Amino acid sequence: MEIKNAKRLTIILIVVSALGYFVDVYDLLLFSVVRKKSLLELGVPDADTLALGLRLLNFQTLGLLLGGIFWGMLGDKKGRLTVLFGSIVLYSLANIVNGFVTTVSQYEILRFIAGFGLAGELGAGVTIVMETMKKENRTIGITIVASVGLLGAVVAGYVGQHYDWRTSYIIGGVMGLLLLLLRFGAYESGLYKNIKEQNIDRGNFLKLFTNGERFWKYLKTILVGLPTYFVVGLLLTIAPEFAKEIGIADKVNTGNAMMYCFTGFCIADVFGGLLSQRLQSRKKVFYFFNVLSFISISVFFFFPASNLDGMYIRYAFLGISIGYWALIVTNASEQFGTNLRATVTTTVPNFVRGALVPITIIFESMKGSFGIAMSGAIIGLTTVVIALIATTFTRETYGKDLDYLE
Repeated sequence: MEIKNAKRLTIILIVVSALGYFVDVYDLLLFSVVRKKSLLELGVPDADTLALGLRLLNFQTLGLLLGGIFWGMLGDKKGRLTVLFGSIVLYSLANIVNGFVTTVSQYEILRFIAGFGLAGELGAGVTIVMETMKKENRTIGITIVASVGLLGAVVAGYVGQHYDWRTSYIIGGVMGLLLLLLRFGAYESGLYKNIKEQNIDRGNFLKLFTNGERFWKYLKTILVGLPTYFVVGLLLTIAPEFAKEIGIADKVNTGNAMMYCFTGFCIADVFGGLLSQRLQSRKKVFYFFNVLSFISISVFFFFPASNLDGMYIRYAFLGISIGYWALIVTNASEQFGTNLRATVTTTVPNFVRGALVPITIIFESMKGSFGIAMSGAIIGLTTVVIALIATTFTRETYGKDLDYLE
């Protein structure tokens, strides 16, 4: 009876975390779909929508960075469930209010608040699932969480196209609040309960920087994921501008590009998780997807599409090539002890997302001299090279026992 009950509770945790991440991804990527039409309705001239859109994206990303630190530390200090509840309330309310903005300044503030709230969802969910499941099965659990979650982008692409942008934000916020009803069936992980009442230094973010070996280990977990947010953050957000640059006459719809990209992303994420389980390795799968990323980015820029369908197919290929997101987060969680696990697992995906800030700054500084396409190609291929180097020096963590402290 106890075994059946434990399995049932584990399934609840996986379902809750997966649906939570679904709403997270929907809200996070909706802006990329509604960027242009929302700014035009707010009175921004068409010529300024690219620069201002990247500015808003950076506000959201800054929220993710700061929120990742806050929620990560809170997850280790007060518990994983505290973060699951708190983050979803904040980003749900922020997105509902975002549906009523009347100025760009209000839009900036709410993108920051939403980003801050969104930062806690994935890390807390992954941490609690990782600490609850048997080490032989946790790859499958996290693959389910990440893959179901990534479908949120497909839904965001559809909703953002077919509904008013204000309504689209409100839908995301309402979905989040409804999800709170499911969260009451979730429970705290046993590993965290074991150290909660002990006099142990928990959630000390600065501890990641006070030891050279620990910092290098932390940095590598971030760098292996750089290509993912080059594609998701930059190539998708300004898909229409890239299409115009390479001479496609038909207008590229960002929502459609997102649906193609994330359909490939989701399928590949499942494949990546199963492949890791089969090979009993994280690193081998990282190498595989890094090579795919190099090929897909090269094809996108140096063998550009000649029509709209070709453009969407290339976005699908890009999505497939970055389908190792679940393993990026899994690797981060496995690299560190229980007293720092939530901090690392929450900050790493958000620092990967945060890499979009320097990426967009470098892109903006380069595109005047090199053009949009060549600037994108240089930056994109550089992220892949960095990820390959980081993967080479990353320690294998498949099957690692997680019951230890830093």
